[in-house]
This record gives sequence, C-alpha cells and structure tokens, in this order.
Amino acid sequence: MATFTLLHYSFLFFVALVTLKLLFKNNKRFRNIPPGPTPLPIIGNLNLMEKPLHRFLQFMSKKHGDIFSLWFGSRLAVIISSPTAFQECFTKHDLVLANRPMNLSGKYIFYDNTTVGSCSYGELWRNLRKIIATDVLSTQRILSFSGIRKDETHRLIRKLAKGSNSVSVSEYAEVELTSSLRDMTYNNMMRMIAGKRYYGDDSELKDVDEAKEFRETVRELLQVAGVSNKADYLPFLKWFDFEKLNNKLTSTHKRFDVFVSALIKEQRNKKEREDSMIDHLLNLQETQPEYYTDQIIKGLTLAMLFAGTDSSGATLEWGFSNLLNHPDVLKKAQEELDNKIGQDRLLNESDLSKLPYLKNIVLETLRLYPPAPLLIPHVASDDITVEGYNIPKNTLVIVNGWGMQRDSRFWSEATSFKPERFEKEGEEKKLIAFGLGRRACPGEFMALHGVSFTLGLLIQCYDWKRVSVEQIDMEEQTWFNLTKLLPLKAMCKPRPIVYKALL
Repeated sequence: MATFTLLHYSFLFFVALVTLKLLFKNNKRFRNIPPGPTPLPIIGNLNLMEKPLHRFLQFMSKKHGDIFSLWFGSRLAVIISSPTAFQECFTKHDLVLANRPMNLSGKYIFYDNTTVGSCSYGELWRNLRKIIATDVLSTQRILSFSGIRKDETHRLIRKLAKGSNSVSVSEYAEVELTSSLRDMTYNNMMRMIAGKRYYGDDSELKDVDEAKEFRETVRELLQVAGVSNKADYLPFLKWFDFEKLNNKLTSTHKRFDVFVSALIKEQRNKKEREDSMIDHLLNLQETQPEYYTDQIIKGLTLAMLFAGTDSSGATLEWGFSNLLNHPDVLKKAQEELDNKIGQDRLLNESDLSKLPYLKNIVLETLRLYPPAPLLIPHVASDDITVEGYNIPKNTLVIVNGWGMQRDSRFWSEATSFKPERFEKEGEEKKLIAFGLGRRACPGEFMALHGVSFTLGLLIQCYDWKRVSVEQIDMEEQTWFNLTKLLPLKAMCKPRPIVYKALL
C-alpha cells in the first residue's frame, strides 16, 4: 500500500512539474497578445459568438481595439480591424501568414484542403496559382470570354423586356431581379467552365432537376464554409452529433464531386474540344498528366463556382438595390452612359474605361457589401509581431473587411452610399474586398469587369424605380458570403435602344 502511495504521489508530482513547465512556456509564448474578453475554460470565447459574425466582430473591436484576441476553444484567433494592421500583416508578414486553417469544410468539401483557396502555402499552392494565373484567369483568357458575357447579358435584357411586354412602352412593369441575375451569373460561369448553359428557357440541360440540384449544392457549400463551425475548435462536439455533421459534409461533397466528374467525362468524350476551362485543362493534361490531374481540374472548378457565381450575382443585387434607393446616383450613371455611349448602340466591354462613374458605383458597392465580409482566414506559420502585439505560431488571423470598410475613422460618411468618394485620388487603394498579398483573390479583374458590364447595360437599356415609396430592404443572410435576404423586385421601362438593338 505504501509503495502504491509513493508511486501515486510521484506520478502526480511529475504531472504537476510538466504542467507547470507547459504553463510557464505558454505564458511566455502568449505574453503581450492583443487584448480581448476573458476566455472560459475549454470553450474559450465561443459562448460569446453571434451571427452575423462580421457584425459581432465589429462590435467587439469597438470594445477591445482594432487588433484584438478571441479564443476559439484552445485556438487563439486575432481579429484585424484596421488598415495599418492589415497592411503590416500582408506586406511585412505576408509569407508567414500565407497558410490556411485545416478545418472540417476543407477536409470534407474542398478535397482534403487541396483547392487553391483552402490549401496552405507550399508547392501545391504555387502550382495551382500558376495554373490559375496562366491558364484560367489571365486577362487574355477573361477577355476571350467576352462573347459569352455579352450573349448572357443580352439574354437578360430581352428577358426583362418580355416580362414587361404586357404594358405600353410608356409604362413601368414589375420584375423580379434576384433570380434573373443569379441565372445569368451561373450561366456565365458554366459556359466559361464547361461550355454549356444551365438556366433559362433554352438551357442545354434537359433535366431541370439537375440544374436545380447543382445550384442547391453550391448554396450548401457557401453555408458550411467559414470560421463559425464550433466543432472545428471543440472536437468533442463532433461526437454529440457526429453522424449528422459528417453526413451533411460528405453528402454535399459527394453531390458536387459526382456533378463535376460527369462534366469532365462529358468534355473528355467529345469529338472536338472547345475553349472552355475544362477543355483547355484537358488538352494540357494530355501532355502533362502528372500536373493537370482530374483532382486538380475538379478543385479549380469548385473554386470557380464557389467564388464566382453567388458572389457576382450578390454584388449586382446589392449594387442595383443601392441605385434604386438613390435615384440621383442612378440618374447620374444613366447620363454618363447616354453621353459617352448614346442610344444608337449597346454598351461593349471595351467601353468600360470611358465610364468612371459606373466604375465608382461598383467600387462603392464592394466597399459597403464585400462578397466575403470576413476574408478567408490565415494561419501564422511562425511567431510575429503586429503593431507591437505578439501573434504566436498557429494563431488564426481573421480580417474583418466589412467592418474596416464601414469605419468612420477611415471613410467619410462611412455607411452612406456615395460613389463620388472614389473621385478622390487614393481612395480605391483603401478597398480590401479582394484581399492583399500572395493570397489575394485572383478573380478580381473578372469580377469587376463582369459586374460593371452587366450593371451598365441594365442602366443603359431601362428606366428604373422602386416598387413602392419604401426603401429597398438591405438585410443580409448569415452565410460565408454577403447575400441579400429578400429577393429584389423593381419597376422597369424599356428605353428605345432595347427595341432598336435587341428586339
């Protein structure tokens, strides 16, 4: 009995020494981290978390400062809410912060964290980024798809005209814009990726359910992505409802994988390939099969659909909602189009450089409604110091772009929709909607180009006003991306150019 007691206390003494040593080590490691609320044992600050997360983090920054700490379980997260800290992070410490967190959505949805947005910095990411820069999203390839964007936008204009053809030219008719804008952006992306239309009366898909399921799958991807899944930071939560969580993630992944695998197979079996993204990558696969694998092509397809469909549709919806709420801005944009382009021909993409006010409308929309209000999180691969605070290795670094772009200290009339602000030199450089550094969004040119062209044509071809005197409701959904909660409806009246050029 005495021997057992001696061994027992010896073991406890050893555990106490190791614990004290670890605590001392951690105290040194986590000394002088950014301030934040006191964490609770085990759960940290997860009990405080509220949705939408970008609004919650903005509220917390007002209490704790522009750079503050939260504990997601035992995982330290540092929230960046100031331009100076943001610049320091992604210029001076860009390489150290080039990694991504390994989480459940990355494991189950994004091919075990092997897509360009989910994988950490290294050879795989460099290869993917090179493929995107040269073969997928180069300026030359984006411009080569101008015919697709033109065709899809003209279809949208015709659809709106048909929807209002029961009234005379001098009268307004109500149209629902949300579904029309989403159909157009999905068709744009799918034609670039696989050369086929998915939505509309003349869709190339015979199975309407397939198109519907595809869209639902993308929407599910957006709902499960992000940093708000508490099971990522408290692993034991997975065991309480593991089967349900696992089934949701694996089911979403399987549905997408089956869909995109069929796309690749269909393109591979065609007698003649076209110039779609998949066709282009399959041609490269024949000469470099070890580099352009099917999984790489799947991951790139997922990245394009995830980042380029709902985000562009949502930006158009936010932008148009603001124009309806600010008819003076809409009138000024229409006058610019009439003066620079006229009513004798339709706007072309090559005309966009002549329309600075239209560009400013898009920039102001991205300022107030960035597609990803919280930029994709980063992970520190080493200890760094930002604005005098220590950020230890493996810390999550989260940038609240939404909060920064609405901060009255950095923007005059910060919550007001004022495109004129970008007439001031240097204001555009303050936007962070597409990130900064080596992990910045590679689709910036495609997004700005496509949104500007569609918005410009809608303004050129129609007169617009709200359905009622009440302002358009601007409430958002709480997803990974910033999506309008209520569908957008408006009153439109075709201008003479619609009948002259399209009907």
